[in-house]
Parts: sequence; structure tokens; C-alpha cells
Amino acid sequence: MYSAIAANKRNTVFIILIFIVIIGGLGYLASYIYRNNSIVIITLVVAIGYAVIQYFAASSQALSVSGAQEIQKADNPRLYRIVENLAITTGTPMPKVYIVNDPAPNAFATGRDPQHAAVAATTGILELLDDRELEGVMAHELGHVRNYDIRVSMIVFGLVVAIGFISDMFLRFAFFGGRGNNNNNGGGNPIVLIFGLAALIIAPLVAGIVQAAISRQREYLADATGALTTRDPEGLADALQKLGEYGRPMAKQNSSMAHMWIADPNKPGVFARLFSTHPPIPDRVNRLIESGRKF
Repeated sequence: MYSAIAANKRNTVFIILIFIVIIGGLGYLASYIYRNNSIVIITLVVAIGYAVIQYFAASSQALSVSGAQEIQKADNPRLYRIVENLAITTGTPMPKVYIVNDPAPNAFATGRDPQHAAVAATTGILELLDDRELEGVMAHELGHVRNYDIRVSMIVFGLVVAIGFISDMFLRFAFFGGRGNNNNNGGGNPIVLIFGLAALIIAPLVAGIVQAAISRQREYLADATGALTTRDPEGLADALQKLGEYGRPMAKQNSSMAHMWIADPNKPGVFARLFSTHPPIPDRVNRLIESGRKF
């Protein structure tokens, strides 16, 4: 189990490095062709600005978008006590607990650090799972908090913004850069136009695939962390199997927070699975069962 956690962390770092290489390559190409280093500087400023704002606002936005309602122990003793016991077991500050009134079985966690964390479960998952399975799911969600996944998400978010911003500027310069009298900007050059179109189409496409890959790695990591917490990988595996069998799209779907749920809330098609923020449930179940043999 410890080796699985370490491997997932290494994979996430590797994928982030791919992001940085993409941004560096696009930034260098843009600054070289247009002889303007400010392109890279502006891109970094915009990306960092977006990331900082989202770092502090993402949690409240996710809770609001999902329609989550905060509860106390008296409102739902079963869910609250499970979360409370897990927090005590892991030494994690007690997160705020929310319930989402939705028949689709699902759950998510948010918060920039353990001191500002919240976990939420839908009414559908509370009805579907028994206590052992629900404990596995909540341990998974607390795993996201303990692993500081929100910070990783914000880093990736900033990198995606940077790639999109460079690509957009590339295309604009390619189409409109040659209308002035300055021929040093590469405008009007068919080769530059081709580079601009390629950057617009390919770079964001690759960024989306890499972003989804990072999200999938964080799900594997949270699975491993949750199983290590409960010492019961089969409990979470059974819960995931039920989610795969009885899952349905969320009533209030929002693509911006799809990666936060324990199961994909959108039920993507075959092509969309390439950009899916969740690994296939059978793969997650197999990993949990296999890791359980190594305790």
C-alpha cells in the first residue's frame, strides 16, 4: 500500500513536469518568432492570478454549485460519526460535513488544507452503501484532504490557463500580427500561421489529456490512502463496485467540478473517456484488492 501511494505521487510529479515542458516550449516558440519576451511574462502572471483566486474560492464555489447543505451530528448521526471517527483516527481536524440532495450515489471533498476542509455525500450514496462501504468512501475523501489534492489541482489549473493563453495569443498574432508595418512579428507568414493554428488546437488538447491524467492519479492515490486508513481495502472496493453498478448522472452537473467527485458524475462516452477525470472503476477495484494482499 505504501508503495502504491509513493508511485502515484511520483507519477503526478512526472505529469506536472510534462505540463511545464509544454508551456516552456510554447512560450519559447512565441517569444522567438515575435521577438517579444513579454508574452511569457504576461502568461505567467495571468496563470498565477487565476490559480490564486481559485485556490481561495474553489471550495465555496464547489459547495454552492453542488447544492450541498452543511449538517451537524443531530441531522445525520450516521454520516457525521463516520467522518468524526476517521478524523480522530488520522489526526486530521474535523472537516465540515455536507449532504447533497441528489439520488445519484456520489461524494466529494474540498478545501485548500486540512484546516479548511469539507466533505459531502449525496442522499443517494447514503441509501446505497452500508456503514463499512460508506466508511471506505469517506476515508477516500479525507485522503484527498490529507494529500493536499486541492493544491495540486490549482497548480494544474494555472498551467492549463497558461497553455490556453499562449495558444490564444499565438493564433491572434498569426492572423492579425501582419496588419501593421512591423515585419518582425512574423505576421502574414504562412509558416507562423500554421504554427499558430497547431498551437491553438494541439496544445489545449494535450493539456486537457494531461489534466485528466493528473486527476486520475489523484483518485488512485486517494483510494490507496483511504484503504490504508481503514485497513479495509475491500470495503472501498465494494463501494466502488456499487457505484459502478448503480451510478447515474448527477441532477446538477457541472464540468468544472467533475474531477472532485469519487465517481464520474457525467457518464462520458467512448471518446470523452480520453479526457475523463476518473480512472475506470474496475481498475480501481483491482488495485485495491491487489494492494490489500500486501498489508
